[in-house]
Amino acid sequence: MALVDVAISCLNSIREIEEEVKDAIVYIDAGCTESFQFAGAYPLFLELGARAVCSLENMTSLDAVADWNSKTDCANRIVIMTSRLLNDAHRYMLRCLTTHDAVQHCTVFTSISEGSHSAIPDSPLGPDAYHEYETLLVQDYNEHTKKSDKISKDKGVSNFSSALESLTMEPIISENVDGSSGGEEGLVVSVRHFPLIICPFTPRAFVLPSQGSVAEASLSRQHEDSLSFGLPPISTGSMSDTDDVPPGATLTAHFLYQLALKMELKLEIFSLGDLSKNVGKILTDMSSSLYDVGRRKRSAGLLLVDRTLDLTTPCCHGDSLFDRIFSSLPRADRFSSQAQLKQGVPSINRPSLDVQVPLGELLNEEPSKIRDSGFPVGVEAFLRGWDSYTCDPQNVGLLNEYDKKSTTNWTELLNGSLVATECFRGTPYLEAMIDRKTKDGSVLVKKWLQEALRRENISVNVRARPGYATKPELQAMIRALSQSQSSLLKNKGIIHLAAATAAALDDSQSAKWDTFSSAEMMLNVSAGDTSQGLAAQISDLINKSAVAALQAKKNEKTDTSSRGLLSFRDALLLTIVGYIVAGENFPTSGSGGPFSWQEEHFLKEAIVDAVLENPSVGNLKFLNGLTEELEGRLNRLKSEETKESPADDQLDIDALDDDPWGKWGDEEEEEVDNSKADESYDDMQLKLDLRDRVDSLFRFLHKLSSLRTRNLPLREGLLASESSFSGDPSGNKGLLYRLIEKVLIKQEIPGLEYHSSTVGRFLKSGFGRFGLGQAKPSLADQSVILVFVIGGINGREVLEAQEAVSESGRPDINLVIGGTTLLTPDDMFDLLMGQFSHF
Repeated sequence: MALVDVAISCLNSIREIEEEVKDAIVYIDAGCTESFQFAGAYPLFLELGARAVCSLENMTSLDAVADWNSKTDCANRIVIMTSRLLNDAHRYMLRCLTTHDAVQHCTVFTSISEGSHSAIPDSPLGPDAYHEYETLLVQDYNEHTKKSDKISKDKGVSNFSSALESLTMEPIISENVDGSSGGEEGLVVSVRHFPLIICPFTPRAFVLPSQGSVAEASLSRQHEDSLSFGLPPISTGSMSDTDDVPPGATLTAHFLYQLALKMELKLEIFSLGDLSKNVGKILTDMSSSLYDVGRRKRSAGLLLVDRTLDLTTPCCHGDSLFDRIFSSLPRADRFSSQAQLKQGVPSINRPSLDVQVPLGELLNEEPSKIRDSGFPVGVEAFLRGWDSYTCDPQNVGLLNEYDKKSTTNWTELLNGSLVATECFRGTPYLEAMIDRKTKDGSVLVKKWLQEALRRENISVNVRARPGYATKPELQAMIRALSQSQSSLLKNKGIIHLAAATAAALDDSQSAKWDTFSSAEMMLNVSAGDTSQGLAAQISDLINKSAVAALQAKKNEKTDTSSRGLLSFRDALLLTIVGYIVAGENFPTSGSGGPFSWQEEHFLKEAIVDAVLENPSVGNLKFLNGLTEELEGRLNRLKSEETKESPADDQLDIDALDDDPWGKWGDEEEEEVDNSKADESYDDMQLKLDLRDRVDSLFRFLHKLSSLRTRNLPLREGLLASESSFSGDPSGNKGLLYRLIEKVLIKQEIPGLEYHSSTVGRFLKSGFGRFGLGQAKPSLADQSVILVFVIGGINGREVLEAQEAVSESGRPDINLVIGGTTLLTPDDMFDLLMGQFSHF
């Protein structure tokens, strides 16, 4: 039986549009860029005959010159692929068409279906969204062409760019519709659906593009059961009405519906959690085509899970090399940095999935000494030619003159992105690495490097221990493999992956990750004892982070990660974990929280003192509006200390004056005293405001601590975490592991709802009274199981899910894990404490 492969399905979907891609300039937006990068689709576009593949947001008129297939005639066809709603991408598509005035035909592929456009309140398009948009795009194109022609006649062609800039500030869609998809200049626009724009890390693990409309859509509205716009609400069992669901639920349901159609799967839908239940209902109500027994479809089980049923796993630092890499390395910048507020619900700025691998820094730790690093002349010439646009044309080819310039650009040019499912010499590197823990994964990367060096007949004199991999030995092998230009290009996949592994194993990164892991283990151990011990652990972490911040300021070092120390922001993340763990282990005490009033009072005081000593702790929502005042107070206290310190060492001349009545300036002293009194009053008011903010923070922490009691599927304790401190140092197995384990042994799971198909509901309500009812199926009976976590997943969960399948003794199970986005601990902190939080 053939395995389900989401990466191959992605590539096959691109092959289906070969006729449109051939001889056309292909423009892709940021979401499609992420998707095609992980799917390895760029060589496929070249194979299908595309002239060039360019960025939609960063398009220029020079894109028409970059011709991969050496076409001499002018390009008259454009293909635009977007992962956004059509109205959100309109400004970029219109700018693209008006820049290439020779274009006669434009095909737009969007991953958002017509049903999604009509179901989302923010979209101005109706049920016939594609045809409506064809007409509106042509109309806007014609209006802009007339406007730009008039500007060109009056003020010259040079003003054309300014007209394009002003275009982005105009309404995106015109009100007048003429019902035609062809313009006066002969432009023909066609809009089609391309559903499989996903980011496949492996053939059986994927997330949605971070800058696509589905991932950016809000998953909850602000109410007492919600935690963040980017997370589903708490599953209290009250969300049963699908009329007022958040836009993220609607878009997710339509995406999964189209995914099943594209992969020819007949889904049996199960859900766990309130939002997942609504998504399941939308899926079953959309159409009966998923359950059409007349078509040859492969049966599969779809399990929808709310992220809020398990917030601890993505917040913790588990034993996963994949998670270490995504947490340690920088990400590419987003094109749209600000969240757009639509009908009171913002779009979520998810971090980019494009990990930037610092290969240049790894090859040359001292960029100023790049000439002494042993770079071959061929590689230097290659880099100079690549970077020739930054050079004076008169000096191109003059090595000595170019060496006087900054050489940091050379190392930056070597940097690249993490390669996923694209295979180099038949080895899917990331697929093999994601199923391993940190030690095993790094040793596997080391083995791949040794095999590549053996193929290139390169010998490396490096001291290595079998069964271990360290940054110095990986770095030495990477340098050796990158010495020649041909070897660098042929082995770029393993070189980039090894560079990312070496960066994650760096002392500064690994020390901080291990410190987090140890602190999380201590919180779990303390939770098995008393609430007093757990509160003391959290308070100690907060106090140590404040001391570390003060020490770093004295040493003029703002980054404490180099020594493995935790910042105040890190301590707050551990506080979140501590409160969730406390809620799972202790009954509610005090004022709604898991700790007593006295224990929580000490925690509040620790946070207040830490904020007063270091106000600029990051983008914390509970400090909005107070940060500048707190920084002003801290700077004022520092300036007063510097003024008083020299006076203490000098003799007071006024104290020796025999005539105290000769002093002047009593009025000035009174003014100074009054100003000090005002400052002390302002400081007291500022502290009171800060304490109010901290109280609101702890009310939010109380909500997090009540997740087990308020989440309906977790109340009976069957899916609750179990203590296993001798195993995984980061704590217990995640929810997905326990859920899949119990599903495969057919154990009854409280709160797991099966969504009957149209035929099943008819049999149940009609022929069921005659004994012809449809029996409830089981997920374990399916050979293909698709688990989709609404809110996001991390690498540790993918690893544990595969472990659950292998331990079940069911090798026939083809398990695919998907999620809204990839989550790191920093991402979870931003969702719970950042601008998208609900407290």
